[in-house]
Amino acid sequence: MQRLHVKFHDLSPVERGFEEAVLDGFTRHVKAIPCQYLYDAVGSALFDKICLTPEYYPTRTEIGILGSNADYIAEQMGPGVQIIELGSGASLKVRRLLECLSEPKGYVPVDVSREHLMRAAEDLSRSHPNIPVTAVCADYTSSSWFSALDGLPYTKRVAFFPGSSIGNFEPYESIQLMRHIGSLVGRGGDFLVGVDLKKDTSVLNAAYNDVAGVTAAFNLNLLERINRELGGDFDLRRFRHDATYSEDHGRIEIYIRSLIDQFVHISGRRFRLAAGERIHTEYSYKYTVPEFQALAHTAGFSSTRTWMDDDKHFSVHYLRAR
Repeated sequence: MQRLHVKFHDLSPVERGFEEAVLDGFTRHVKAIPCQYLYDAVGSALFDKICLTPEYYPTRTEIGILGSNADYIAEQMGPGVQIIELGSGASLKVRRLLECLSEPKGYVPVDVSREHLMRAAEDLSRSHPNIPVTAVCADYTSSSWFSALDGLPYTKRVAFFPGSSIGNFEPYESIQLMRHIGSLVGRGGDFLVGVDLKKDTSVLNAAYNDVAGVTAAFNLNLLERINRELGGDFDLRRFRHDATYSEDHGRIEIYIRSLIDQFVHISGRRFRLAAGERIHTEYSYKYTVPEFQALAHTAGFSSTRTWMDDDKHFSVHYLRAR
């Protein structure tokens, strides 16, 4: 039997915060649940299915960009690199890069979904048996998990943040996150990040409202999760997925809309929802290349190279910490 080179650090990122985040979010003027809680085991599996829908262009487009430029990217990274993937999910996009690297020191996937993370880490270790894998179950937006990297060898650290997840943060939050990443990789360290571009509104709206309803199921799984973990009594037939692009703000705005006046219970507490009232679950900001480069520069990174697909739907940026 093949021996897997996988270490696992479980920092229990979700259990400590889910109930608190939901209860706090339901007391606000506009009810909201942070988007990181979309990714439990069920949500992560549903997101993998979203990536396969014909309307959702970001995944296949980014994979195409990374695949076409993997040799150049690996050359920029250099030998002995340690790749740290933030929000690693199924670890699909990193594989082509790992194949091109010279003597990589290790791969560190960081994700909040414990079961999904372990399956992906073990699968990657089987396909790349010579690369040590250190899986970290943690919230990558905090620095509490940095200690899991202590003692791991590297010549240079590179943070990898694919999937346009940087767009889930407000612009000022993106700057804060990139500063956090800069402290992780250190001066001279690199940051490879996928960024969704501004484009025709019809393309954007279709991507977040697939005909098969997978994105709707992913969003509404938050309510099912509350039912499972927090004693909730949400009837999903009384709610609808709501996602539209706001040109004024340059972002997709994602909500769960209540279809009727109703009361729901969470952890023994009662909350009222009016007909048409929305629960905010996610933003997905879109940027032009100059807009994102300006954010990165403010955060302490210099732009080394940027790639786009022929349709200019998506961009991948190679940045270096100053």
